[in-house]
Amino acid sequence: MRLVLEKRESRSRKVLLFVPIISFGVSLLLGAIVLAASGANPLKTYIYMARGAFGSWSGFTETLVKAIPLTLTGLGVSIAFRLRFWNIGAEGQFIWGAIGTSWVMIFWNFLPVQLLLPIGLLMGMITGAIWAGIPAIMKAGWGVDETLTTLMMNYIAILFAEYLYYGPWRDPEGFGFPGTRPFPREAWLPRIAGRAHWGLLIALIAALLLWFVLYRTKWGFEIKMIGLNKRAARVQGVNISRNIVLVLLVSGALSGLAGATEVTAIQHRLMKGIDMGYGFTAIIIAWMAQLNPIAVVFVAVVMGGILVGGDQIQMMMGLPASMGLVLQGLLLFPLLAGTIFSDYRLKAVVQEEVV
Repeated sequence: MRLVLEKRESRSRKVLLFVPIISFGVSLLLGAIVLAASGANPLKTYIYMARGAFGSWSGFTETLVKAIPLTLTGLGVSIAFRLRFWNIGAEGQFIWGAIGTSWVMIFWNFLPVQLLLPIGLLMGMITGAIWAGIPAIMKAGWGVDETLTTLMMNYIAILFAEYLYYGPWRDPEGFGFPGTRPFPREAWLPRIAGRAHWGLLIALIAALLLWFVLYRTKWGFEIKMIGLNKRAARVQGVNISRNIVLVLLVSGALSGLAGATEVTAIQHRLMKGIDMGYGFTAIIIAWMAQLNPIAVVFVAVVMGGILVGGDQIQMMMGLPASMGLVLQGLLLFPLLAGTIFSDYRLKAVVQEEVV
């Protein structure tokens, strides 16, 4: 008898629910091993992380601050992955969203100050969409591998942002600090509580709209069809190239909106540290959420809690804050392994003896 992987004809809700939960449990176990090897008490560490992220109102609002860009970039990655377009460039699209918004805030002085915020957010979406559209056109037109192009374009965006806030956009009155001059206070995105801001509402609306598009519209069905079988979709008359470009424009716009809300609500300028890694974390969030926009919101809150909890264990236990990033990375490996069992199941095959 031997065990083989057999393709599932359909995926039940139980499989879709329990595979991520079990994968998350395995991740906690792996994290516990790493913590124990570092000389820390795993249970105590997890308790401190949970308290730091969710044990107080101020801690919870900080978790929401992290969850907002993670939700928007997670949504952007999710819709691209549904198409089986491996968009690894959400980080660069996030940064271009921040650059586009900063351009409006700094140089569009001809506008009434009340219009700077909505137009700045819109410009952030546009610049993020354009940056995502470049590899989309390369893929649709010439079949260029998107994994490499989207990944490498992240570093172009990061370095270009550094050029701007170290160079021509640098605040002449900033005492040498690498950053642009502050945005007009009237153009800041309002806050709800603590540092949590109205970007939370924007992210929730985006998640609901994306869920409706993916599950209740013809276009959403076309995206799913392309992701499952491009050849069958083409036979049914679906325009593959057009959908690749359209989906990536939406994907980039969502990630660009994340960057736009970050600079208008938190930093209030384009400055060093804008590349927070949200776009890379979004990949983990998308897979954990099984590409479901509503689930992305909840997973983003958990991931935001891990980031905030990482700061907590640094203060309370003397562990490096990067330990939170290590635990975050450990989430990905069991999750990717778990996706195998979402699409396949183990089957025992009895081998007959040949006489």
